[in-house]
Amino acid sequence: MKPRQSLSQYDYRPPEMLAYLRYYGYHFSRRMHDFAVSRMRRDNKPITPWTKEKVEQTLHKYGITLDNAVAYDHVYVLNMALADFYGSSITDERALALFVKDYVDDEDQPDGFVFNRFYADCALSGTPIPWEDVLDPS
Repeated sequence: MKPRQSLSQYDYRPPEMLAYLRYYGYHFSRRMHDFAVSRMRRDNKPITPWTKEKVEQTLHKYGITLDNAVAYDHVYVLNMALADFYGSSITDERALALFVKDYVDDEDQPDGFVFNRFYADCALSGTPIPWEDVLDPS
């Protein structure tokens, strides 16, 4: 399949967003992950997010290795699945870990698609991203 040019290149990007992208590309930093997850709900209540360490321990527990894990992308995916699917279509912890593998290592997705999906959801819902607050170059 031939790579396509992203139409997002025509979008306006504030300087703070460009600064973020210079550091992280289209990937989740720790602070961006924390912002995104703070907005996640299950049954109208905030979820209790899993830490990066807990996510990675769970993947290891089930013998799952991610080929395309970058920064906090896989942690975001697990917490998104926890909020949206766990206890319904994803019935147990092993299936949750396998979902992360399937999502992060999806072979026909371009680099940065996890973050881009989040960004598109924010744009569609009118959710502002506090770019200066999530820029964490350390």
